[in-house]
Amino acid sequence: MEFLNEYMLPIVLGICLCTGYIVKKWLKDVDNKYIPTIVAVLGVVLASWISNWTITPQVLLSGLVSGLASTGMHQLFIQYIEKHENKE
Repeated sequence: MEFLNEYMLPIVLGICLCTGYIVKKWLKDVDNKYIPTIVAVLGVVLASWISNWTITPQVLLSGLVSGLASTGMHQLFIQYIEKHENKE
C-alpha cells in the first residue's frame, strides 16, 4: 500500500478533508456512507483541475487516493479541532 503514497496530492487531500468535515458537520440530510463517495469524486475533479483538466489513469488514481485518504484522516482532524476548542 505504500506505493500509493506517490499518488497523494496534499492540496487535494486537504480540500477533501475540509469538505468531508463540512458535509458531516453541517448537512444532516447526508448519510455518512455517502461522504467517501463525495470526497472521492471531488478528489478526481480537483486532481483533474490541477493537471489542466487532463484525465489519465494517474490523475484518476491521484484524485481517488487523495480523496479517500481524507476520510481516513478525519479522526486525526477531529481530535485536532476538539483539542483546540477545549483550550478556548
